[in-house]
Amino acid sequence: MYNYNPNFINDEYGYRLGMSVEEIDRLLFYRSQKKWVRSSKKFQEITLVSDSLLIILSQHFRFPSFKETSHLVLKKDLNTTTAKELQSVYGLGPVLSKRIVRYRKRLEGFSMEKQLKEVWGLKPEVVVRILRKFEIKKVPTIEKININTASFKEVLSIVYLDYLQTRAIFKYKNAIGEIKSLDELKKIEGFPLEKYDRIVLYLQAQ
Repeated sequence: MYNYNPNFINDEYGYRLGMSVEEIDRLLFYRSQKKWVRSSKKFQEITLVSDSLLIILSQHFRFPSFKETSHLVLKKDLNTTTAKELQSVYGLGPVLSKRIVRYRKRLEGFSMEKQLKEVWGLKPEVVVRILRKFEIKKVPTIEKININTASFKEVLSIVYLDYLQTRAIFKYKNAIGEIKSLDELKKIEGFPLEKYDRIVLYLQAQ
């Protein structure tokens, strides 16, 4: 552990620190209002973390002074930033920054920070640097595909599915007649369970 500014805790780091999704979301919502946390007490008031967790975390809190925060720039939106703006991150040149923007377009926008790690050639340490400057301020609105009426080609167009996985979905659907819940996808042999949370961003069962 090293000292850090708790104002910049993101989903991944918060999880590693032992915070729940709800606690992280409360902090992120507070920060989205351009407000700063300046004490351990305020951190607990906002996140509602337990006393025991606060004792552990607060040992490494490093709160900036008012003078420092007046010069800090709020993070820009990862879903609207340009390739040129991304190049302000050390380790990101024209090729990688353009690749991030292209992949973002394929996804119809980043819905989760971990999707950034899927960009080919992007090193983990660069991802960390990117998330220090950029964040997902607004989750994109994705037009979902009805799994029961969509064509094979439409389902195959989902970034996270390949031909064999799509064929398995259609084989299962044809066998049972109708998929009533997306949870049923988990039963399909060969379905990429580790990508379920991202695949269902593009599907609906009604």
